[in-house]
Amino acid sequence: MFDITQLDIKKAKDTLLISEKPLVIKLFPAKEKRKYILLGMICHLFEEGKKYTESEINDVLRNVYEDYATLRRYLIIYGFMDRESDGHAYWLKVKLEDFKSYIE
Repeated sequence: MFDITQLDIKKAKDTLLISEKPLVIKLFPAKEKRKYILLGMICHLFEEGKKYTESEINDVLRNVYEDYATLRRYLIIYGFMDRESDGHAYWLKVKLEDFKSYIE
């Protein structure tokens, strides 16, 4: 989707994060590439192959950013997660290995 370098990841971390461990962000970026990097970091808070309720997703994301609904929405929009049409279940669509460099 984007050509992302280690410098892009470092700049995103320096600009967007309050802390990496635990992951807490200070603002949700306007730039698309930075959104993608941030979402790549956030997806590591979930397990591959596990289904989550909306409430479980909210509980995780609430610790990352006060506007957790925006995070949840963009995880779906950018294809990091998918959900049942009724919102009953959510799951990761990506391989965490593909985004490992985002959290190192």
